[in-house]
Amino acid sequence: MILPIIMAGGSGSRLWPLSRDLMPKQFLTLFGDKTMLQTTITRLSGISTLEPIVICNEEHRFIAAEQLRQINQLSNNIILEPVGRNTAPAIAIAALHAIKQGKDATLLVLAADHVITHPDVFCKAINKAENLADSGQLVTFGIVPSSAETGYGYIKQGAAITTDAFKIEQFVEKPNLATAQQYVSSGQYYWNSGMFMFKASVYLNELKQHRPDIYQACEASIANIDLDLDFIRINKEAFSVCPDDSIDYAVMEKTSKAVVVPLDAGWSDVGSWSSLWEVSKKNENGNVLVGDVLDIGSNNNYVYAETGLVATVGLENLIVVQTKDAVLVANKNNVQDVKKVVQQLKELGRTEQKIHREVYRPWGKYDSIDNGARYQVKHITVKPGEKLSIQMHHHRAEHWIVVSGTANVTVDGKEALLSENQSVYIPLGAVHALENPGKIPLELIEVQSGSYLGEDDIVRFSDRYGRA
Repeated sequence: MILPIIMAGGSGSRLWPLSRDLMPKQFLTLFGDKTMLQTTITRLSGISTLEPIVICNEEHRFIAAEQLRQINQLSNNIILEPVGRNTAPAIAIAALHAIKQGKDATLLVLAADHVITHPDVFCKAINKAENLADSGQLVTFGIVPSSAETGYGYIKQGAAITTDAFKIEQFVEKPNLATAQQYVSSGQYYWNSGMFMFKASVYLNELKQHRPDIYQACEASIANIDLDLDFIRINKEAFSVCPDDSIDYAVMEKTSKAVVVPLDAGWSDVGSWSSLWEVSKKNENGNVLVGDVLDIGSNNNYVYAETGLVATVGLENLIVVQTKDAVLVANKNNVQDVKKVVQQLKELGRTEQKIHREVYRPWGKYDSIDNGARYQVKHITVKPGEKLSIQMHHHRAEHWIVVSGTANVTVDGKEALLSENQSVYIPLGAVHALENPGKIPLELIEVQSGSYLGEDDIVRFSDRYGRA
């Protein structure tokens, strides 16, 4: 049986300002009505698989869990990486976990942030690769190149195994343009997709042979796992000493069992705003317009409006992205420099590179709609049946006004049930909690006032999500 392993770690900067450290692109809705993570899983509906294992880092755990819950795929199946150690160790952890569960399954390793416009073709390629993987081969999917790209690594095919698969003769690094053109014209090279298929035991045996240090560190990391809500926590101390290496370097370039299956399914890793424009549906003027956009006489642009109206007039070949707290305007030919903007934001200590104005929490979300020197206003949404931690603040007082729904509020041991248009004051230092006991989302406005309003001014006494 096929066991999908979805790699959802990392925090890219190339799609800023939509993508942030705490909301990278795999959790964004860029196509249709699902996020990239959700689409990665749902596009497998054409084949028979076990429930997926998702690997992500600690900071993204509640976003990942909520998105899996929305598509009915959440079942204690999120492995948390305490630190990033690249793809070879991450896949090893998933393989070892599968073996421990008594499943020497055929692993289908996928990145959560790829676009595939022809999922039916993709599923057919998986079916072709399954027989090879079950016979002990380590399969990677090589993308049939549509152009001479210099941003991808390439795979050179060797001898044919079947009409649809080849031994791998060579992995090559990102080439210059002239070399990339030679690769494409030869018809023997594919883009390296970073997608794989193999038996869990076969991968582990190859890793043990070629990188025993990684294998041993991963084995120690998963010897005693900790089940926490929907999350699988591995040993942080053991995993921290694991070497950092990709599956390509650690295994695929060393093994004699590497096989490539060609794939021509409209694949993109969406590595930049220009690549997102390329794979998106365009209007008659070559524009991709997302959200409330009014355009007059513009051509070949990507315009994204998250909130409010964006009007464009006579633009050519531009990227325009508007979010609640930032606007990006860039030439499509210079989008590789967006990461330089992110770097400058980090150096300046600004929050726009790390977090959106709207922030997701396990209990719901909040939107920081206004702030000043000694005040901050938030729009808070609490999901039905959820509860914030029992907490207090050293530096701020809070005022809560219920907009809709029902709030069960506790302040210094006294409980009160508040409904629409009712409010409560939480003095500085008061121990308090907020719960939604109802069947609909609780919406409220929170006004904070005090000398320090940072999110780290929270002392948690009890928390159902393990954050106390």
